Amino acid sequence: MNIDKFKHQHVEILTCITDLRTLVKNGIRNNADDIAKMIISMSSIIKLHLAVEDKILYPALQSTNNASLARMGKRFQDEMTSIARAYLDFARKWNAASTLASNPEEFRSDANSVLRVLYERMRKENTDFYPVIEAC
Repeated sequence: MNIDKFKHQHVEILTCITDLRTLVKNGIRNNADDIAKMIISMSSIIKLHLAVEDKILYPALQSTNNASLARMGKRFQDEMTSIARAYLDFARKWNAASTLASNPEEFRSDANSVLRVLYERMRKENTDFYPVIEAC
């Protein structure tokens, strides 16, 4: 199975996270407009990524003759449910510059928590999940 598009989307998301961190370091209030735009942009990539996983990747893994891969796919899909929900809640809460500017430390705390989990998940997919898929 060709998963290059998934890997490319991970690069895009990780780039957004890096850019977001830079904006935050340079001041949340001063960069609230750009931070909100970055969250909206990153959210569109993440939503697309999640939709394609749910409609194409995970069903393909479930229909494979490789039971171990099917179980792994199911486990990754199940784990992603709470991660996706947390990110989407975060994005809804923090996609307006006014909200960011009026609550910078709350945003910083939420971003550190949610984006760390998202980053760790993508790292896990890149190192533990995608290589197994590509090997089959």
